[in-house]
Amino acid sequence: MITNLHIKNIGIIDDIEIDFNKGLNVLTGETGAGKSLIIGALNIISGERFSKDMIRKGENNSFVEICLYEPEREDSIDGTIIVSREINLNGKNMCKINGRMVTVNELKEFMKKIIEIHGQNANQNLLDSKEHIKYLDNFIGIDINKLKEIYRNYYIRYNEIKKELKENYGDEKERQRKLDLLKYQFNEIEEAKLIDGEEEELDNKQKIITNSEKIAKILSEIDISIGENAIDLISNSIRNLEKIEHIDNKYQETSNCLKSAYYELQEVSRDITNYKEAVYFDEEEQREIEDRLDLIFSLKRKYGNSIKEILQYKDEVENEIYRIENLEEYTNKLKKEQEKLKTKLDNLGLEIHKLREIKAEELSIEINKNLKDLEMKNAIINIHTEYIQDEYFETGKDKIEFYIRTNIGEDEKELSKIASGGEMSRIMLAIKTVLADTDNASILIFDEIDTGISGKAANSVAEKLNKISEKHQVLCISHLANIAAIADYNYFISKNIVNERTLTSIKQLNEKETIKEIARISSGEVNDVTIKYAEKLRYKKIAS
Repeated sequence: MITNLHIKNIGIIDDIEIDFNKGLNVLTGETGAGKSLIIGALNIISGERFSKDMIRKGENNSFVEICLYEPEREDSIDGTIIVSREINLNGKNMCKINGRMVTVNELKEFMKKIIEIHGQNANQNLLDSKEHIKYLDNFIGIDINKLKEIYRNYYIRYNEIKKELKENYGDEKERQRKLDLLKYQFNEIEEAKLIDGEEEELDNKQKIITNSEKIAKILSEIDISIGENAIDLISNSIRNLEKIEHIDNKYQETSNCLKSAYYELQEVSRDITNYKEAVYFDEEEQREIEDRLDLIFSLKRKYGNSIKEILQYKDEVENEIYRIENLEEYTNKLKKEQEKLKTKLDNLGLEIHKLREIKAEELSIEINKNLKDLEMKNAIINIHTEYIQDEYFETGKDKIEFYIRTNIGEDEKELSKIASGGEMSRIMLAIKTVLADTDNASILIFDEIDTGISGKAANSVAEKLNKISEKHQVLCISHLANIAAIADYNYFISKNIVNERTLTSIKQLNEKETIKEIARISSGEVNDVTIKYAEKLRYKKIAS
């Protein structure tokens, strides 16, 4: 649900914030107060196109930010998602989801799973026949979802095989070229006889050989310092201390310490001598190490970042060589698997089609009942389910499309051929009423859905909006008292002149203010008669 909407610099909107609530939120106000701009802002934050003409005069950019509470979504932070979009006069967009920069297309894909906007010019989902299958499958629910999941797994593997057979290493000439290249690569790696870990060992040897002269010189200096100087001096010191150690114990203790140091130093001296004798410079070995490291570097540049990756690549090449050399056998194996998958897809696709065919009739009946309630008594929705014999789609083998006949004696036609925005909104309301329990979008927005209706139809629209709002957050811009009266929360949009500029403002109404607003939109006047009428309408909501 939307908890907060912040709009800045759009048309006559300077800077407003709106806190919305669960249930049915109805927005009313005088013509030109800015109601359509709020819907426009919601379209903008949903990733729709934006005209620079909407940027408030004298400003360089427009900004829309929405705070959503969607606790079931994994990408929320403690249930909260903050989405923003800033649009500049130069055409640049800055879109963010929880502080992360996204493209407009990413924003649109993200928001269409959360918000649906329906109005005079915003019924894209209903007009797009590709979306119709989703409405039907949502109506069917868990029964079809299980079948579709099994079907989809077969479909993915079927397409993998289809792609592999299509590529099939090209013609005979192309296959031979590919085979020659792979064999060259395999032999090059094989002949190198690489051993995992040898590069590090070679690096260490190279360091020692490269620095052998320096190492030998330093070890010689240390050997002289210890062997010829330090040991002799300590030995003399020990002999002198032995002459006086009988006089006092402390001299004897010091003598013992010095003897320990003498023996340890002798060990060190022997180690240094061994190190010195082990140091050598072999120009031939150095060249061999360098050549080997150059070879490893060359292979890494071609086949992987390490010896381990190169050896893995060699295994992959070997497998691919086997496939090409045994292509006919391998291809036949793939074709057999593909035929089995086709049989499974056909059988499962037909089962899915039969289920859709039955449920499409049920859904059509339910929608048509609701259309009659909405004073579209002559309108008949017919959901076509066409089974496509030789094609496979991710969702099955069906093409689903909603058709409608709006008047008796006319031919049915695609929904996209209906010109009336009011009719489209009511059709969508009828569909959403039926799908209220299974619809994925948590927020539904209806813009002036009441255009061109009154009386019984208005009551029916109000009742259906109220029903939908039990499972969804609903935002509705309306001019009808019946709809305002049924709202859980009412908002009044107005415009005022401040410093010779027009500004839009919005206010959540308390119960007393709501009654006055219902009275105003019922007849254009607020008096004792219209107040009593408003109270009567409102009482139905409170009583329910």
